[in-house]
Amino acid sequence: MEQHLQHKVFHAVKDAAKDLGVNAFVIGGFVRDLYLNRPSKDIDIVVEGSGIEIAKAAAKKVGVKNVNIFKSFGTAQFTYDGWEVEFVGARKESYRSDSRKPIVEDGSIKEDQDRRDFTINAMALALNDEHFGKLVDPFNGMKDLKEGILKTPLDPEITFSDDPLRMMRAIRFASQLNFTITKEAFDAIGKNKERIKIVSKERITDELNKIILSPLPSVGFRLLFDSGLLHLIFPEMANLQGVKVVDGKAHKDNFYHTLKVLDNISVNTHDLWLRWAAILHDIAKPATQKYYKETGWTFHGHEFKGSKMVPTIFTHLKLPLNEKMKYVQKLVLLHLRPIALVKETVTDSAIRRLLFEAGEDIDDLMTLCDADITSKNKDKVERYMKNFKIVREKLKEVEEKDQLRNWKPPVSGEDIMKAFNLTPGKQIGIIKDAITEAILEGVIKNDRKEALNFMILKGKELGLSSK
Repeated sequence: MEQHLQHKVFHAVKDAAKDLGVNAFVIGGFVRDLYLNRPSKDIDIVVEGSGIEIAKAAAKKVGVKNVNIFKSFGTAQFTYDGWEVEFVGARKESYRSDSRKPIVEDGSIKEDQDRRDFTINAMALALNDEHFGKLVDPFNGMKDLKEGILKTPLDPEITFSDDPLRMMRAIRFASQLNFTITKEAFDAIGKNKERIKIVSKERITDELNKIILSPLPSVGFRLLFDSGLLHLIFPEMANLQGVKVVDGKAHKDNFYHTLKVLDNISVNTHDLWLRWAAILHDIAKPATQKYYKETGWTFHGHEFKGSKMVPTIFTHLKLPLNEKMKYVQKLVLLHLRPIALVKETVTDSAIRRLLFEAGEDIDDLMTLCDADITSKNKDKVERYMKNFKIVREKLKEVEEKDQLRNWKPPVSGEDIMKAFNLTPGKQIGIIKDAITEAILEGVIKNDRKEALNFMILKGKELGLSSK
C-alpha cells in the first residue's frame, strides 16, 4: 500500500517518527476506506510513544503552525491540505460497568488494535522507514473486508458491554457499507441492548442520523428493530410494527411501509431532514388507529397528531428544536394534502391553498408524496403517478399565474389599522384572514389594489368606517 501513502503528511510522520525513535501507524477508518476505494480525509495516527510530540514534529515538517493539543486525553490534531490529522499514543483500556469511558494506560500497537470495535477498523499501515506501508492486521480484517463481514476483534459480548455505542456503530457500518454482522456479534448486541442506556442521547442520535443517510436506510432500521435497540432508543418508530386483524380485515404494517417510503425518498434526496419527514409521516398511526365494521381500518387525523408528536420526538432524541424541526413538522402535517387532490378534481383554489401552506417546501412535499406510494398494485401506482403529474402541472400553472410560493397577503395589519383608525385587536385579524381567503378562493386577484378594495368592503360589513 506504499503507493497510497505518497501524501506529504505521511512522509512527515515517517520522518518525525525516525527523529523521535518511535513507531507510528495510520489506523482505523482511513485504512479501511483506502481498501474500499472510499474517499477519506480523516487520518488517525497511533504512536508507540507520545502522540502530542510526534504531532508537533510532523506539523513543523509540513509548515503547519496551529496544532490543537488535548493534554488530558493525550491527543493532538492539525489540519493540512484539507486533511484532518489526529495523533494519539497507543493505548490499552479497561472499563467500569457504569460508564463507556475507559481507564486508559499506555500500550503497544497490538494492545491498541485489541480495543478497536471491528476487525475492519483494527487494520493499520506502518509509517516507519523500514516498514513503510506494511499492513499490520492481527485479526484478519482484510479477509472480513473482502467478504463484507463485521466482527469484533475480541469477544463481542465484552466489546459491546464495555462501550455500548459500538452496537450502534455495527449497525451503522452494516447499513453504510452493506456488510453483514456475524451471528455471534449480532446475538451479543441483543444480549447487551440495555447497556445502550448509559450512552448519551447525542452520541446515539449521531449514529442514527448516519444510518438515515446511508444508501438504503431500511437495512439499518431492520437491524435496530431485530436487535431490540430501536425499542429503547426510538420507541415511537418501533410501535409502528405489527398488523391487527378484525373480521378478517387487516391494515398494512406501518413500520415496513415507513421503511419503504424512507428507501424510496433516499433515491431522490440526501437531505437528512426530508428523510426524517419520511420516517415520521405516519408516526401517529398507532395512536389514531380505529376499526369500523362498515369501512374497516382508519387512521383519521394521524397527520395532525403526528405533527404534534414531532417536537416531543426531537426533544427526546436531542435533535435541533429550530427551523429543521418546523420543516419536518410542516411536511408531516401536509403529507396527505397532495394525495387528497389526486382523488378529486384539482381546483385552482385547492392548489392555491396548498402553495400558500407549503411555501418554499412544496417541491419537497411532492417528493415525499411520491415516495409514499408503496402499493404493490401496479395499476393503482400508475393511476396515482398520472394524477400526480396533473397536480404538478397545475402547481406550476397556478404558481406562475398567482405567485403564491412564500406569499404574504398584499395588505398588512398596519394598512388595516390606518384605513379604519384602529388599535391592535380582533377585527384586524378577521379582515386579514378574509383577504387571504378571498385570494386563495379566487374571489379577488393576488393584487394590492383589489385587496385594498376588498378590505374596505369587509370593514363596512363589520360596521367600520374608513378614513
